[in-house]
Amino acid sequence: MTGNTYGRAFRITACGESYGGALAVICDGIPAGMTLAREEIQAELDRRRPGTSPIDSPRLETDQCEVFSGVFEGKTTGAPVGIMIRNVDTEVEHIEQYRRVKDIIRPGHAEYTYRIKYDDHADWCGAGRASGRETAARVAAGALAKKILARDGIEVVGYVKELHGITSRPMSFEDIRDNREKTEIRCPDLVAAEQMIQRAMDVKAEGDTVGGILEIIARNVPPGLGEPVFDKLEANLGKGLLSIPAVKGVEFGTGFALARMKGSEANDIPYLDGDVIRFRSNHGGGIDGGISNGEDIVVRMVVKPTSTISIDQDSVNMATLQPAQFAATTRRDAQICGRAVPVGEAMVAVTLLDHLMLWKGYDAVSKVEHHLPWRPRG
Repeated sequence: MTGNTYGRAFRITACGESYGGALAVICDGIPAGMTLAREEIQAELDRRRPGTSPIDSPRLETDQCEVFSGVFEGKTTGAPVGIMIRNVDTEVEHIEQYRRVKDIIRPGHAEYTYRIKYDDHADWCGAGRASGRETAARVAAGALAKKILARDGIEVVGYVKELHGITSRPMSFEDIRDNREKTEIRCPDLVAAEQMIQRAMDVKAEGDTVGGILEIIARNVPPGLGEPVFDKLEANLGKGLLSIPAVKGVEFGTGFALARMKGSEANDIPYLDGDVIRFRSNHGGGIDGGISNGEDIVVRMVVKPTSTISIDQDSVNMATLQPAQFAATTRRDAQICGRAVPVGEAMVAVTLLDHLMLWKGYDAVSKVEHHLPWRPRG
């Protein structure tokens, strides 16, 4: 299996399965001399941890991280930082639940495609590497990326914008940041949040699941990040977000609604804020020509309904090539949007840090003189 490494200057390599011994991530490109406490990583992992509310999976993982390399006496050494998260809620009874249906395609899951690619060697227990469990490693890496970005004043904030048709009202960046963690659904509009939670509970009682839309905003990203043509900033952000399990769509700024606008409506008009160029709107989501323009990076991702439901579904037995019925008995989330927020933030942070390091390295070597000033927002 390839494709478990992401990034170039800031590079992460992840491994681990749903019911394996542990998940792990190696973060290459961490600067030396940075103070780093295990608790800073743990705080992000706790936001993603399952079993914390009735609308999440009842799987009781502690998600306690161990930093096993790259830190000495509380500071980074410049060597790769290695982080491990052990799986602890992997009882035999749960493994046997998966064993009984290992040859039956679970609709919406990766059994068929993994069997095509890896034949009988594919890990069938809890979806193996295809499980959303692997995202814990991403969140750990994202905690490091966020910490490094913060040194340049860059902040990455995500929230649930919509769940099964219930939508958060428009809110300021500050209100989103201050209110999103007040409920388990991570919606800053507290009225909509309660409606979302109730909707998830109602659908859970039916044995079904729901999906939604997450929005992630990155503030104070300097202009100049992103490479024209194949490594546009939105292209790499899109790759990072679409690599998250259950994410089926990504849009930037006004996104697909641009198809219903005129150019005169869609263009972001520049103006002078003192000696700094700003834009009166942000339909482009902070990116023009594949390069950041200094406005907020705004990206949304569609998270599909959790595939495992408690309703019998028609399927196929891959061992006998006969029709079959699939009746789920395994643990599941009524929705994964709230827990997906720190995962989306992590992939945005990792991608932005990678581009920031590439840009600063190239800029230092190119010695181009920059005449247009830019300052982060206060």
